[in-house]
Amino acid sequence: RVRKASIKNTNACFHYPQAAMPTMKVRTLLICGALLLLIGVAAGAFGAHALRNIVPAPLLGTWNTAVLYQLVHGLGILIAVQLSLTLQHGLFRVAAWVMLVATLLFSGSLYLLILTGVRWLAFVTPFGGVLFLTAWLLVIMAAWSAQKTRHTQTDKNT
Repeated sequence: RVRKASIKNTNACFHYPQAAMPTMKVRTLLICGALLLLIGVAAGAFGAHALRNIVPAPLLGTWNTAVLYQLVHGLGILIAVQLSLTLQHGLFRVAAWVMLVATLLFSGSLYLLILTGVRWLAFVTPFGGVLFLTAWLLVIMAAWSAQKTRHTQTDKNT
């Protein structure tokens, strides 16, 4: 006798506890992460095609650095949000917000510096860099804490 499987959960590939279903803030982070990736791809293409003959090579290298950091941290936001949902630790979500602000400061200041030539924007960039480091430190702390919590819960159950 073969039973037909019924699909009760449309999010079958994501195992969220009911309380951890994505909230508006989580959706906002997911959209921001995806927008960073979309804009990063467009900025990369813009740099490779439109700026290639206009901007000096060193500045084009700076543009590419801004694009790279934007793409990496757009993915970082998506991953941190997913980790916050699966491991049930809010510090991952805080890290995602910090990554968003860091990207706006770091990549945004470099884009504006190259497009406008306003030199004082170079002083904004390091603040974004420090926030990148902070965000990744938060991810490490959340992962460490989530791992310890998980082991503690497992030990109590045995």
